[in-house]
Amino acid sequence: MSSLWIVLAVRCLLVLLFLPFSALDKILNLKQAVAQGEQAVSARSLATALIVVGFGVELVMSLAILTGIADRMAAFILAGYCVLTALLWKQFWKAPDFRLKGPSRGREVFWDFLKNLSLSGGFLMLALGTDASGVQSFCNHPLASSHPYAAIAPAGGAQ
Repeated sequence: MSSLWIVLAVRCLLVLLFLPFSALDKILNLKQAVAQGEQAVSARSLATALIVVGFGVELVMSLAILTGIADRMAAFILAGYCVLTALLWKQFWKAPDFRLKGPSRGREVFWDFLKNLSLSGGFLMLALGTDASGVQSFCNHPLASSHPYAAIAPAGGAQ
């Protein structure tokens, strides 16, 4: 029974950034989120659409990962979302003060960029598994659940 709680806790850690915090921030600070999005895409209507779609992705995909319903596809989508948000919102290469030593806003954004990419790796591991058979399984059945809360059979198959 305790292993099920560990599985749930790990999944909570994986979506912690999105479900309670980022999604809630988009609701509470919509104007600021759209303004930040406008800096990336230079069009208010597109920025608004991206923020609303981002909210939906964060909410629905996080819930799918927590419940285990189509969790592998949800993790795959969140991996892409992390890469996309890194490229759109964490553009360290545009910072005029990017340097490795001393104070640098560009370096701070660079770390955020790397964190997004690293998080996408965690989601891809959940989606695809840790070996080639997991990738093949995902390709064959992308909407299948990983059944994260299924009871673990004892060794030797005894029940």
